[in-house]
Amino acid sequence: MNFMKITFNAKATLTFAIFSLIGLFFVNSTSTNIFVLNGDFQPDSATWYISTFTYIFGHSDLEHVVENLALILLLGPLVELKFGWKKFALMIVSTAILTGILHALLWDNDLVGASGISFMLIVVSSLLSAKGKEIPITFILVVLLYLGQEIYTSFENKEVSHFAHLFGGAMGAFWGFYKS
Repeated sequence: MNFMKITFNAKATLTFAIFSLIGLFFVNSTSTNIFVLNGDFQPDSATWYISTFTYIFGHSDLEHVVENLALILLLGPLVELKFGWKKFALMIVSTAILTGILHALLWDNDLVGASGISFMLIVVSSLLSAKGKEIPITFILVVLLYLGQEIYTSFENKEVSHFAHLFGGAMGAFWGFYKS
């Protein structure tokens, strides 16, 4: 009898998911928390520098982590296959750090979660089939849909970092067009 074998097919994506599930349990701890980026720009705090990256592993609740991981686990392996796990990890790290620093400089609310990474993956995956100087219509539609949704919901929910979503999408466009 032939049985299918389970494989660890996308090491950066799956490692990200594992750290996100671990981070979920520490977001609401009372001690200094590296899974939440404090909204105040704190260049004198070592914890602040660490959390400019690690906030992406923290999530406000189970629903938040499931929403992000559903997209990350769906799109991450495709992007990782195209770019390789090292470049994919670089994409995540650079998107997280740049988003975190810019968010802290522009806004004073805390930042938690991987929504910026999810948006980066949504946009970059829509560009995977682009060739040469082509811009796929799917990319245009994805950007219009997500940009429209973010603009619309930015008036309703002030606790969500719409900047992180939009900047994550911009980083996805950068990586999608850069591709080499």
